[in-house]
Amino acid sequence: MPRRTDHHSLVRSAVEFVLKEEKSIGGQLGRPSGARFRTYTRLKRYAEDIKGTVFESQELGKAIDEIFRHPLLQSATDSLNRQLRIGVTDEQLAQLVVALREEDKLCNIHEQEQNGEPQIICSMGLV
Repeated sequence: MPRRTDHHSLVRSAVEFVLKEEKSIGGQLGRPSGARFRTYTRLKRYAEDIKGTVFESQELGKAIDEIFRHPLLQSATDSLNRQLRIGVTDEQLAQLVVALREEDKLCNIHEQEQNGEPQIICSMGLV
C-alpha cells in the first residue's frame, strides 16, 4: 500500500505528544509529609538559592530530577526520614542525596528507563 502523504507530519505529532506526556506523567511525589516530597521541595528550593554561586552543582540537579521521576529506594527513604526528623540543614541534605545517588542507592531506576529517550518502533503510516 502507498504511504500516506501526511506520514511525516503524523509521526512528528506523535513524537511531540509523547514528549509532552512524558513531562507530565511521573514525578508523583506522594504525600506532602513523605520523605520524597519533603526532600524534593527542600532541595529544589536550595538549588534555586545557590544557583549562580560556586556551590551550584550539576550532580544535585541530576539527583533532584531523579527524585522527581523515580521512586526512592526503601533504604534511601529511611535514611532521608531519619535526617529530616533530626532537622538536617539543606546543605547537609543535598550532600546526603548526592552521595546516595553516586552509590546508586537513591532511586529505583529500571535499566530501560535510564535512556529516557522515546523510540519510534514502527511508523509505516499505511492507509
